Amino acid sequence: MIIIGIAGGTGSGKSTVAKEILSQLPDGDIAFLPQDSYYKDSSHLPMDKRIEINFDHPDSIEFDLLISHIKELKKGNSVQQPIYSYITCSRAEETVLIKPAKIIVVEGILIFTDKELRKLMDLKVFVDAEADDRLIRVINRDIVERGRSVNSVIERYQKVLKPMHLQFIEPTKRYADLIIPEGGHNKVAVSILQHYIDNKLR
Repeated sequence: MIIIGIAGGTGSGKSTVAKEILSQLPDGDIAFLPQDSYYKDSSHLPMDKRIEINFDHPDSIEFDLLISHIKELKKGNSVQQPIYSYITCSRAEETVLIKPAKIIVVEGILIFTDKELRKLMDLKVFVDAEADDRLIRVINRDIVERGRSVNSVIERYQKVLKPMHLQFIEPTKRYADLIIPEGGHNKVAVSILQHYIDNKLR
């Protein structure tokens, strides 16, 4: 089993890189564990408090659960992955069954901030992108997927995303085995990553 971590700033293109990997492999060969599924449940808080949650701080992630799920998959056991809603800022009652696979891809902005989680990874990839490119992607995504206004997204970027990126995400680049500039548009880097996976599988 190969465990690959894909980190990088919000809107850097992590999901695009992950999808490129997924598209080249048979369904049964890969399991995908997005960090976003492991945000702590906030259903016990009133809605006005939930929307103030800092999703770009390591404390917002239930790393213990993510780590335990990876360890169970390594043992050959299936796990029940949470489903998290950014609209309600809480976990759904339903879960997603994740079965063991040859490759486990863990993707998220904060996954390199946890030392124990890093130790479980065979390959750590940091997807890099210019700040203005990331902001444009964040605006487009948050308006469509999370029902936010342009002004609220920009305000959140200035007050939360940018300072959290500089404090927690950018420094974890030093842990990466491979840095991919220009996100998922860097076909050469993605090809190198896919070649690495092919060699490991063989």
